[in-house]
Amino acid sequence: MKKPAELVFIPFAGISHLVSTVEVAKLLVSRDDHLFITVLIMKSPLHSNLETDAYIESIKTSSQKRIKFINLPKPNVDFTNITVNAFRKAFIESHKPYVREAVTELAESTESAPRLAGFVIDMFCTTLIDVANEFGVPTYMFFTSNAGFLGLLFHLQTIHDEHDVEITELKNLETELVLPTFVNPFPPGALPSVLMEKEGAATFVNYARRYRETKGILVNTFSELESHALRSLSSYGEIPPVYPVGSILKLKTEDDAPEGSDQARQKTDIIEWLDGQLPSSVVFLCFGSMGSFDEDQVKEIACALEQSGHRFLWSLRCPPPKGKLADPSDYTDPAGVLPDGFLERTARIGKVIGWAPQMAVLAHPAVGGFVSHCGWNSILESLWFGVPIATWPMYSEQQMNAFQMVNELGLAVKISVEYGGSVNSTAEEKQMLLSAEEIVRGIRELMEPGSDIRKRVKHMSEMSKTTLLDGGSSYSSLGRFIDQIFL
Repeated sequence: MKKPAELVFIPFAGISHLVSTVEVAKLLVSRDDHLFITVLIMKSPLHSNLETDAYIESIKTSSQKRIKFINLPKPNVDFTNITVNAFRKAFIESHKPYVREAVTELAESTESAPRLAGFVIDMFCTTLIDVANEFGVPTYMFFTSNAGFLGLLFHLQTIHDEHDVEITELKNLETELVLPTFVNPFPPGALPSVLMEKEGAATFVNYARRYRETKGILVNTFSELESHALRSLSSYGEIPPVYPVGSILKLKTEDDAPEGSDQARQKTDIIEWLDGQLPSSVVFLCFGSMGSFDEDQVKEIACALEQSGHRFLWSLRCPPPKGKLADPSDYTDPAGVLPDGFLERTARIGKVIGWAPQMAVLAHPAVGGFVSHCGWNSILESLWFGVPIATWPMYSEQQMNAFQMVNELGLAVKISVEYGGSVNSTAEEKQMLLSAEEIVRGIRELMEPGSDIRKRVKHMSEMSKTTLLDGGSSYSSLGRFIDQIFL
């Protein structure tokens, strides 16, 4: 007879990592009555935590009783004037004492408490493997990105450690790269921007080394979507078992804007506007929680939307102050950065907004295309609802995601694959400007009715749902992971 087992989940701070982590936790406890999960919540000192707090409160009142949440104290550490990679490292290190204390209390709570069966850490939290080792339990990882990126990291770590290749030099290659993760030759310019800086390359190579220490890796993808990338993982030597368990999404959108909040009012206004549009007539532009543009690029986008002839919903965000690591915010008055008269001329066909309830928008039948930064959660959401993507990557692994969607899978049209830089690039390093003509071409191709891409996206949408049902590939993969917990 099975004995109750408890897993400690530790997501990285940030709503996108938190939501997918909690959703996979909910899926696990729904599959096995003997599983209990405690989620340790880290709060970001650099970004607003209002969305995180609202989400946690909604989950506490609606989720299964076998999931509980513990808010960890905020560390007394100065994180100002720090790069993204240095912040991640220092932030996680500073939480080690709090994780150790919380798990100690769990383990000693009562004699009848479930046995501590392991940690499930975020892809950025590898230093917490040390804490799991102190408790004598295994560490598993939840990789919130895709199998292609996981394979790329293992590949780069292998060539760095075994062949002494300097990762940052790959961007200077004049020939395309041949990578096991991809069928097609890979352009060096589409390598994740974070890996093209010495600090970022060293950080992610070390992540990949430590991934090998885990006992299993859950990946938010599914076999039908990334069959080649998943098969290629076997070429990287000894790595832990990989469990594709996606798509892991928060499909209920009722709690993405707390009742009575400004966001709730904004969401109502957006959905009412979409209700007045024809099916598949609106192109939705949204660039993630950290996506924003300078004024020159904003004007090119505006000109493109006017020229395209399509109805649009545009999430336009104000960049943070130069040199400050923070999220974009809503404009007080977006007219100040838009071409003169743009809002008046497009009032009947378009809507410019700030924050967007992305999942609810993609689920709306009026939306026929998505101009996206190609964050992995956004890709999975768009595929789930059968909405084709036009790729406009901005940072992190998004360039690689865009290449995969366009060149590998044929599930997106290209506006750009190599646009953007790292989150902390200087203004001088981010001068790439996409013209209105390039953007118009991408939007028109995206919105073409009956296109082959639209048909392939619809087919993949159906696959993304059936794979989670009993007998589906992700359902079976999650079952194998649960079996591993109780060995």
